[in-house]
Amino acid sequence: MTTSHQALARIVDTCQPRSLVVCGDIAGEVGQHWHRHHDSSSVITLDAQAPNTAFPLSETQDLALITHTLEAIPRSEGEMLLGQLRNYGTHQIAVVVAPEQGWEFRDFIGLGFRRQAELDDGGHPLTLYTYNIDNYNHKRTWNNPKNWANPEMWGKARW
Repeated sequence: MTTSHQALARIVDTCQPRSLVVCGDIAGEVGQHWHRHHDSSSVITLDAQAPNTAFPLSETQDLALITHTLEAIPRSEGEMLLGQLRNYGTHQIAVVVAPEQGWEFRDFIGLGFRRQAELDDGGHPLTLYTYNIDNYNHKRTWNNPKNWANPEMWGKARW
């Protein structure tokens, strides 16, 4: 089974980010490793005990990696962290969380995340959730004037 370190390294390698936000020990290790081998990249490290103090970020980042952070902060702060990263901070997010720590599948789905993988770090089960703004809200074919009840009225009147 894959470890969280391997899974995050694979995500970073696939994404090829120019800018990273990291929070948590493993996320920090993966981010620093990437930065050492890609000089043009930048890494912002958030304090795992108070990650929301860094917001707002100066610019939108390519990728955020979060490990062992949500379990250590109050739930409201965790929700705020994920919301700020999703809405203002990054294009993609990868979060590793221990399922027995109170964060459930429905919490992440409600925020637009997908369950990506079940991981194992030395006998400790973990779950990887990801968010990507590019595929979060797929384009619907029915949402155009051709498929409306009165297509001739599209853009002409407010109902």
